[in-house]
Amino acid sequence: MEEQVQEVLDKLRPFIQRDGGDVELVEVEEGIVRVRLLGACGSCPSSTITLKAGIERALMEEVPGITEVEQVM
Repeated sequence: MEEQVQEVLDKLRPFIQRDGGDVELVEVEEGIVRVRLLGACGSCPSSTITLKAGIERALMEEVPGITEVEQVM
């Protein structure tokens, strides 16, 4: 499952990097994906929208068994 999650993050990464940020996979445990938002995304007020509406939605659509995405500081 971790490999599938990384593949989806790799697809999303260019869009995140375009805004000066990046995303790093921390762990996948029992359907919960923990990521760290880096660069501009780490302190951006819109990072919650990026996390939930972008990253979480894409992962839940493409990787069976994913139930949530959490941000780790």
